[in-house]
Amino acid sequence: MNVRPAPQILETTLRDGSYAINFQFTAADTAIIAKALESAGFGLIEIGHGVGLRASDTGKGKAAETDAAYCEAAASVLSRAKWGMFCIPGIARLDDIDMAASYGMGFIRIGTDVDKVEESLPFIERAKRHGMYVASNLMKSYVCEPAEFAQRAALSASYGVDVLYVVDSSGGMLPSDVERYFSAVAAVTDVPLAFHAHNNLGLAMANTMQAIDCGAILVDSSLQGFGRSSGNAVTEIVVAVLQRLGMAGGIDLTMTMDIAEKYVRPLIRRSGHSSLDITAGFAQFHSSYMPTIGLYARRHGVDPRRLIVALCEIDKVNADPTLVEMLAKQLSSKQDEVYTARYGFDEYVGDEQSRLHADAETR
Repeated sequence: MNVRPAPQILETTLRDGSYAINFQFTAADTAIIAKALESAGFGLIEIGHGVGLRASDTGKGKAAETDAAYCEAAASVLSRAKWGMFCIPGIARLDDIDMAASYGMGFIRIGTDVDKVEESLPFIERAKRHGMYVASNLMKSYVCEPAEFAQRAALSASYGVDVLYVVDSSGGMLPSDVERYFSAVAAVTDVPLAFHAHNNLGLAMANTMQAIDCGAILVDSSLQGFGRSSGNAVTEIVVAVLQRLGMAGGIDLTMTMDIAEKYVRPLIRRSGHSSLDITAGFAQFHSSYMPTIGLYARRHGVDPRRLIVALCEIDKVNADPTLVEMLAKQLSSKQDEVYTARYGFDEYVGDEQSRLHADAETR
C-alpha cells in the first residue's frame, strides 16, 4: 500500500509559462486559465510576470499587463484556490507585497540565489505580516554542494518560511542529485520541502517523482510543460502519474488535459529539442543569460554551446559580460568556421534572443 503523503501541485503555467511568450499572457488569459485550473481541482495557481513582481518596471521584459491587473484578474475569479506570485528581492520592493496583499494574494514565493538568502528576510517578514503562505525559492540550488546548500536552507528556515524549495533552475540535475539535496536539508531543518524542475535533460518528470519520494509536499508543473528554456514538468503527466499512484489529490485529469489542449498547446511554436537548451542543462547554465552568450558568440564567431560550457567551468551563477567576452575571444582562436557555416549562426542564436531576456534571474 502506498504510504507517501500526496503532494500538492503548484501550477505555474501563468507565471513560468509566460517566458515562452515573452510575458504576454493578458489579464483575460489569467482569469480564464486560472478559473479553469481551479475547476479542475488545483489549489495553488501562480500568476504574473515570469521574473516576478515589478519585473516589467525594472528592465526584465515588458509584460502584457501590470502586476495589479494580474492580481485583479485572479482575485476576480478564484474562490477556492490560492493564487500567488514570484518575488525577487532587488527587483521587487516591499510595497509590491503590500499591493498584492490588498487583492487577497494567498501565497508568495521569494526567490534568491543560494548565496543571497539574507536578502529575503524583510520580504518574508512582510509577507507573513499579511498572512501569506511563504515559500523560499533557493534558486540555482546546484551551485553549491548539498551540505552547504542545507546550511543556506536552514538560514532561510530560521526566517519563518512555510516551505523550502530545491530549484533545478538549469534543468541539469539528476534524480540522484535531488535525493542528495533533499536528504541534506531534511537533516538540518523540519521545514517541509518542495521542488521546481526544468526539463533541459529530459528529467523534469523523473526528478519531480524523486522529490516526491523524498517527501516533497509541493511540486511545480505547467500545462504542456510550458515554461522557460526547455520548460517544466508537464502538469497533465504529473497528475496522471500521481493518479496511478493513488496520490492525485482530487484533481480531474481529463479536465486538466482539456485545459492544456485548449489554451496552451496552440501557443507552442517550438518543436524538437534545442541543442542550446540541452547544453544549458549539461553545463548547469541558467538560460536567462542566453542573450549574453549569443551576443559574444556572434561577435567573435564561436559556437555558443562551447561558450556556455567554458563559462560554467568558472561560474554557474552569473554571466558577467567581461568574462563571457574574454572566453569568447579565447575560443575564437580555434575559429569555429564549420559550425557557423553549417548551422546558420544568426538564426540559431537569434531564436533564443527573441524569447529570453538578458539578465532575468527567476527560476
